[in-house]
Amino acid sequence: MFPSILLSIHFLPNLVSGKRCILHIYMATSSTFTPPFHSTTTVDDCGTTTLSAVHPDIIQTNILTRLDGPTLASAACTSSQFYALSSEENLWTNICHSTWLSTKTPLLLHVISTFPNGSRSFFSDSFPLLTNSDSTPAADYSSLNPEYHPTELVSAIDVYYKGKVVFCKVIETETVTEWFQRSPFRLDLLDPKDVVPTPIRFNGGEEICRELTDDLTLSWILIDPNGRRAVNLSSHKAVSVERHWLSGDVHVRFVTILAGKRGTASELVQCGIVVTCGGSEGGELLVREVSLQVEDMDAMHLNGKDSLVILKRSLEGAKVRRGRRELDEGRKRYQEYLERKKERKERRLRTEGALDMLCMALGALVFSGFWLYVLCR
Repeated sequence: MFPSILLSIHFLPNLVSGKRCILHIYMATSSTFTPPFHSTTTVDDCGTTTLSAVHPDIIQTNILTRLDGPTLASAACTSSQFYALSSEENLWTNICHSTWLSTKTPLLLHVISTFPNGSRSFFSDSFPLLTNSDSTPAADYSSLNPEYHPTELVSAIDVYYKGKVVFCKVIETETVTEWFQRSPFRLDLLDPKDVVPTPIRFNGGEEICRELTDDLTLSWILIDPNGRRAVNLSSHKAVSVERHWLSGDVHVRFVTILAGKRGTASELVQCGIVVTCGGSEGGELLVREVSLQVEDMDAMHLNGKDSLVILKRSLEGAKVRRGRRELDEGRKRYQEYLERKKERKERRLRTEGALDMLCMALGALVFSGFWLYVLCR
């Protein structure tokens, strides 16, 4: 059963307007849920009246502005009045800015303004994680629009530590060049000599790995500006944090598993985002590198052309992707991917072993037949 939304508002005295609205939204998974007080009613000092008696300006300025994106979307489902009030562009623009600081850049402001419903469409595409989407491999790509290929990709990256922005950046990538089509697909956020300081203390101990696993989050939104679609390629939380045995750098990996072509090594691919961090002389953690690559089940990096086909499928599925944002689902899907990758490797080794045995047996048979022929002449 789809969750039902129970809505209630009560008023408290306010020195300015005489009333203050507080919105309570309860999500119930069954009809047996009972809210703590009556739903769809407004209560004040004099008695009870209907929700329609609340002035729209009060709802819009004192209630809806306090909600985050998922709660605002839930509130829009309660009534036609709330749907109209919740569709205001300014509400969703502010939510996008508070969720992703990168959306304040001039480039993203322009790109988002071209989406069908502006910031609301952008949030609808970018907030859900692909870890919750269907990862069934396709037999072919005939369902995709063969006449359309993204000529440019825009990446909006936001890195957070304990909910606070560490840094954000927006990069553009051309996809029509011969170099992009044939080279291994890789998007780099920082130049080789650039580093980003962070407020995180780094003492060289193993506790930094546990700290980054729990507190470092990342959002990598891939945008097709011409197709007016966006998708979030990050798992939000890290699926693994490891220290390099030689350099001592910390590699924080965020992974989303995408579906590829059935029956091939790219049946499932991992879209991996690696944040490489190291210590400074002052004892603070520095971000040295942030990169995104697409890798198949044989640990081979896909080139730009093949990666674009898979990413295009994810972008075209953005319009029908729905569901809750399960933040821990990324680690679960990554472990399942590693298990399937291991099974594929073992199956390939068994097949190669059987072929080796067959070749050896065939060689021994030919060798025996040759000497038998020589001896019997």
